[in-house]
Amino acid sequence: MGMNVLEQAKRFRVKNQPSQSFQQASVSRSLTLVQAVTDGLRTMMREDETVLLLGEDIGRNGGVFRATDGLIEEFGEERVIDTPLAESGIIGTSIGLALNGYKPVAEIQFLGFIYPGFEQIVSHAARIRMRTCGRYSVPLVIRAPYGAGIRAPELHSDSTESFFFHVPGLKVVVPSNPYDAKGLLIASIEDPDPVLFLEPMKSYRAQRQDVPADKYTVELGKAKRVREGDDVTVIAWGNMVRPAMEAAEQAAREKDYQADVIDLRTLYPLDYDTIIRSVKKTGRVVIVHEAHRSGGVGAEIIALINDKALLYLRSPIERVTGFDVHVPLFTLEDDYLPSPARIRDAIERVITF
Repeated sequence: MGMNVLEQAKRFRVKNQPSQSFQQASVSRSLTLVQAVTDGLRTMMREDETVLLLGEDIGRNGGVFRATDGLIEEFGEERVIDTPLAESGIIGTSIGLALNGYKPVAEIQFLGFIYPGFEQIVSHAARIRMRTCGRYSVPLVIRAPYGAGIRAPELHSDSTESFFFHVPGLKVVVPSNPYDAKGLLIASIEDPDPVLFLEPMKSYRAQRQDVPADKYTVELGKAKRVREGDDVTVIAWGNMVRPAMEAAEQAAREKDYQADVIDLRTLYPLDYDTIIRSVKKTGRVVIVHEAHRSGGVGAEIIALINDKALLYLRSPIERVTGFDVHVPLFTLEDDYLPSPARIRDAIERVITF
């Protein structure tokens, strides 16, 4: 399959020129997160003919969540490539394309389906730069919808970012809103090394935001303070940013507790400076993630704070997480996910300790 795709891509480069429509004037449009992902893909495909998409049902069907809707009509089957249901093959083929001068963007339908391709990611994509002493890199983006809250079966709802957070050579990016989704995706496609781009499914159509039509980037490895406060630091990412903000606003209304809310946006590399500056200011921390509690990214953030800002802490750090069970089916799913009420209670505990 890999050779066929490569040959198709080479033929395309010879007979096609980049679209000129990218030169249109900049305007903003109100987009959902998944529409912003589509817009980011379209923007880069218009600009760079080496950008290719691979994945199951991403062509005529437009992807399981319609993230690639309409792209095959504009760019053709040679750049929007429907693959068999074989995650290892999708990622392995993409690695080969990346080593031959292309910038593949591979779609895995759900993060919980990525395990057959795990070996390709950690044994090959993340190591080739090191193994070749910098002669080759793998400019590959792997897009994977993730997380609970859409009433999908348990394997479809996994939030296993900590598996990949642990792997040197692999960046892990998680947008929480439409603007960041487009900017981070473009930055990921332009990055010379492999990026796992995690898209929170519950946020796909949860909000709209003005998104520039033109190309722009959001820097990888930089967190964003989305709410300013002096009493407690709340750290979240992906779909958890919205309940974290809701809890912070509720705490402000009820008790005048002012939370500094940080959206990490990139899990690896972590933005240590933004985290530590906030902790030194507030002295209290609540970390929110929907992944399992044990061995989660939250535990690493606590270790970081202990290393860099222990003497600034005024209370023990709290974690509000999923539980150490597989994501339960429909009726219990909301009880598994961190809620604004659970986060609000954690804020109360760290402030009144």
